[in-house]
Amino acid sequence: MLKRYVVAVAALMLSSSGAMAGETVNFDAGWTFAKGDIEGAESVAGGAADWKPVTLPHDWAIAGPFDQTAASTGSGGWLPTGVAWYRKSFALTPELKGKRVFIELGGVMERGGVWINGMHVGHRPNGYSSVRYEITDHLKDGDNVIAVRADTSAQPASRWYAGGGIYRHVKLIVTGDIHVEGWGTYVTTPKIDAASAAVKVESAIRNQSKTDRTAHLEITLTGPDGKPAGTFKGAAQTLPAGRVTKLSAEGALAQPKLWDIGQGNLYTAEVKVVADTGEVLETDRSTFGVRTIAFRADTGFWLNGRTIKLKGTAIHADGGAFGMAVPLSFYERRLRGLQALGVNAIRTAHHPFSPEFLDLCDRLGIVVMNEAFDMWTVAKSPKDYHLFFTDWSSLDARDFARRDRNHPSVIIWSIGNEIHDTPYPIVAKSILTRLQNIFHEEDPSRPVTMALFRPNTTGDYKNGLADLLDVVGQNYRENELIQAHKDKPTRKIIGTENSKNRSSWVPVRDYAPYAGMFLWTGADYLGEADRAGWPFISNPSGLVDRTDVVKPIGWERASWWAETPVVRIGRRVTEVIDTSELPTMVGVAMPQPKGPGVLNDWTPQENGPHTEKVEIVANTPTVELFLNGKSLGRKPRNADDSAIRYDVPFAPGTIRVVGYDAAGKVVAQDELKTASAPVAVRLTAEQTALKPGFDHVGFIRAEVVDKNGVRVPDAAQTLSVTVEGAGQLAAFDNGSPTDSTIFSSPTRKAWNGRALVMVRANDTKGKIRVTVSGLGLKPATVTLDAKE
Repeated sequence: MLKRYVVAVAALMLSSSGAMAGETVNFDAGWTFAKGDIEGAESVAGGAADWKPVTLPHDWAIAGPFDQTAASTGSGGWLPTGVAWYRKSFALTPELKGKRVFIELGGVMERGGVWINGMHVGHRPNGYSSVRYEITDHLKDGDNVIAVRADTSAQPASRWYAGGGIYRHVKLIVTGDIHVEGWGTYVTTPKIDAASAAVKVESAIRNQSKTDRTAHLEITLTGPDGKPAGTFKGAAQTLPAGRVTKLSAEGALAQPKLWDIGQGNLYTAEVKVVADTGEVLETDRSTFGVRTIAFRADTGFWLNGRTIKLKGTAIHADGGAFGMAVPLSFYERRLRGLQALGVNAIRTAHHPFSPEFLDLCDRLGIVVMNEAFDMWTVAKSPKDYHLFFTDWSSLDARDFARRDRNHPSVIIWSIGNEIHDTPYPIVAKSILTRLQNIFHEEDPSRPVTMALFRPNTTGDYKNGLADLLDVVGQNYRENELIQAHKDKPTRKIIGTENSKNRSSWVPVRDYAPYAGMFLWTGADYLGEADRAGWPFISNPSGLVDRTDVVKPIGWERASWWAETPVVRIGRRVTEVIDTSELPTMVGVAMPQPKGPGVLNDWTPQENGPHTEKVEIVANTPTVELFLNGKSLGRKPRNADDSAIRYDVPFAPGTIRVVGYDAAGKVVAQDELKTASAPVAVRLTAEQTALKPGFDHVGFIRAEVVDKNGVRVPDAAQTLSVTVEGAGQLAAFDNGSPTDSTIFSSPTRKAWNGRALVMVRANDTKGKIRVTVSGLGLKPATVTLDAKE
């Protein structure tokens, strides 16, 4: 990850003590926002409109309403689209004259334009690209005004919910005439052994002064423990005026702590550009990890000298109730939950995510397939990025590679998902080669793949397109990819998108060259509800729902992937048909049996005598099932990892499963109880204290329970939340794919007897009291402490 020193600014004044050369100022506060294409909004005076104060990141569209006539259609979750403007006034002090000032926007959805004091300084159609514009020449003494236009009016433009507005962080960067280019520092560790690691630092330095200068790099390393880890410097070079020159330095780390799965060991390189006079011209900083990665044709993926099967999921970037302006604590909760299920890899579907998301993957020790595009020149939606791809894709790809190449979590680049250009191989090969060359130029340390879709239909394995890739990726049809490898054993292969069926996992598990797989999908996400139609607002294809409740299929995956003992009970209600190997149109048309599949409860609708089909998912050698204390027998884990089945005559009470290790010791348990009538709300706070700030959210789980404290699985009472004291309601959700209540509403129905309250602190001290009530239910209250 690349960053300069970040300085928090309470006021809108940039002073010489708050922002000197080589520093970055958080620029999120003090903005105003208005919807509509406002005449004069870019000017210093601004246009007449209903301007409202906002703090960034801000996704205006998630405020709703959900509307089945929305131009975004079900693909965009039936949420609003259109033009929105953002403005901010700020003052530069005289001490900053002679400095160079840049604005960096993490993401503007979409077709974003930027003005400073009425002068247009930049435009980027791609709403997922991070952009950086110099505004130096347009600044003036005293007050300055920056304006940003975000335009999602052209619809439909996305297959999923994409949000609207300035939905990521914004920074103001202050430098001297000689400075590091945007994302211009690149750190690699080309040689690693137990005793030491070579560290190579390259920085692209732009000299915007009028004279040539001589300078070198001086590097100071800090270890994961915060202690000094070494210093070194590079050779002096001439920096010609008006040119960009690469400076480099190489040194070594002693006894490096490796970055690994679940081990986010991160080093920091402080990079100083030092003139021959000793003057420090620029200071930059990058975090990096020490690890080796390799994809091999015969044994798949290797990390730090050992082979690892990638057990990945694709996820979309939205944060459920937060839309596309996602607090880091939401992402952390989601990723930790997926890790607990055995997930060790994430695919960013199907565009660049925020750099903060990758920071989190770095810290948690999760590997990432970092994806650039969902389409090239052939559309998937009428108004999508295909309209801009030819003109903008090279710049977008290059900025993407530069921005993310220092993240140790990133192990492979993906240049496309199910690209519809592949039926035209001459065109597709040309684009593939151009994009892959860009990634190789900017980051020769990682391979490139793409998610091929029905490659046998388009002839990708025969016409040479697949073999242009460093690693051949294919969506679904695992046995096809295995056959493609057997046909040409030099191919390195990876599953870029895969179904959650056992028939998809077993071939990957048992074929050593298969580097791993990425399930579709890790979590339910907003949009892509066009096939289901209204009232569906989200796609329910995740291992977890929108509020990160683990579904039965998530527990099944944990029984295959988790490193810790897992046993879970479920009731099979309906069967599921695996359509992943069928021809596309047949699979789409194939009707699935109606019903929920498996339910993790012991409260069937039928209370009378009947037989329940109980399924145990487990990774323990043996399980034993009990009903109301009576053993129903022990059974071994199935060799094919299928669920362990019992036909159980239903009786109300408690059904319990025990998992035993090979020695017969109890290592895991699960139980379900029959629920009676709902009588109360139960709240469980996941934090005891909360500090203010966009990225800090408190999560309180709400459940509707019976007199014995058992969750009532079909409870759908309307719940109301109040937040008092030093906090406020951030969002309220229940995970239902068909509930179109806006997420800012303090009232919504329970779904499956659950809801999730999300709160923010608005002070650094005091109590935050959260109460949830419902008609006929005893209310519940929890208290959190606000803290600094």
